[in-house]
Amino acid sequence: MTTDIFIRNDREQRLVDYAKDLATKIEKTAAQYDEAGEFPFEHFKILQDAGYFKLTVPKKYGGDEISLYEMLLVQEQLAKGDASTALSVGWNLLTFLNVRESKSWPESVFAELSRKAVEEGSLLNIINSERGKGNISRGAVPGTIARKVPGGYLIKGEKAYASLAPILQQFMIIAYLEDEGITGEFLITKNEQVEIINTWDALGMRATGSHDILLKDVFVPDEALLYRQRPNETNRFLAHGRVYSLEIPAVYLGIAGAARDYAFEFAKKTYSHSLGDTINHAAHVQQKAGEIELLYHSSRRILYSIAAQVEHEPEKKDQLANEVSIAKSLICNNTVEIVSKAMKIVGGRSLSKSNKLERLFRDAQCGAYNPPLDDVVISQLAKSVLFEQKQNAFDL
Repeated sequence: MTTDIFIRNDREQRLVDYAKDLATKIEKTAAQYDEAGEFPFEHFKILQDAGYFKLTVPKKYGGDEISLYEMLLVQEQLAKGDASTALSVGWNLLTFLNVRESKSWPESVFAELSRKAVEEGSLLNIINSERGKGNISRGAVPGTIARKVPGGYLIKGEKAYASLAPILQQFMIIAYLEDEGITGEFLITKNEQVEIINTWDALGMRATGSHDILLKDVFVPDEALLYRQRPNETNRFLAHGRVYSLEIPAVYLGIAGAARDYAFEFAKKTYSHSLGDTINHAAHVQQKAGEIELLYHSSRRILYSIAAQVEHEPEKKDQLANEVSIAKSLICNNTVEIVSKAMKIVGGRSLSKSNKLERLFRDAQCGAYNPPLDDVVISQLAKSVLFEQKQNAFDL
């Protein structure tokens, strides 16, 4: 059995074994939920019973307070069982880790939300996206409006791609405070003024429950305003170099690993009469296997190297935005290539709906549409070198 060089100690090994066990359990019905496009409540009950929702909750509130590195390890493994479940539950893990480190919310609110996660299995997600309003991470102003009224705010608008929508009881949204001309982050509790519109019917990641949420003059008290935009700040979630969002490529790396494992096992067991041996002896299969390994191991190296640097040099966390964006783009694109090469090893049967690779192929395509998109990454990298150099030249 090959040793995973990115597992550094006994605690991490236990976490990986824990996640592998959960992945095995949810994989049993992953294809069923993918085919139906239904939210896998069954999977989330399994995860809740295993304490998965509280992994990134602070210890002082009853959580496990796992690190960024540890979160990536467990999410990579869980995604091998079902990427839809891993991606959607990952928003909950990411949210608690982000706020735990950034301390951006009132502590009393965070304490209560942490308690609910630990004791009730309550999940969280921060819903940003809106149809036709542009991408908030690109600087767009949200169309969701928060109007000040006595004792709180009335919030009106519609959010899209709200992963976990069927199971969330509370969630955060970004809204425009019309009286102040800034954006704010609000805590919303589901009630009769909050409507889930079943719009999610995608090519891949079909079981994330990423429906639309309609907010019909939802009243929230003053304390539901968790965060106000600071002057000249466009997006709080760019803070700390966006290192917490490495959870996204970790999920896609899980897809790549699942495809890799499936194809290699297939090659070792499938007999070819023309070869007189199993197909792992065929030159073209070995070529594809080598290409897969090149992409897979380089992807894991960049992901865990960044996470390790965050641990060892936390003071540099704010300087890692480019590296995080590179990792997301590289890993998600490599995943598409890995799955494609795995399918070529397996052959035409990988196109069948009954074959695991067919689902992995569709799920892999979705990475390109999780933020940051490739064009944003390229623009970010170009500006970081061209304009920085220009500024330095002027300084001289």
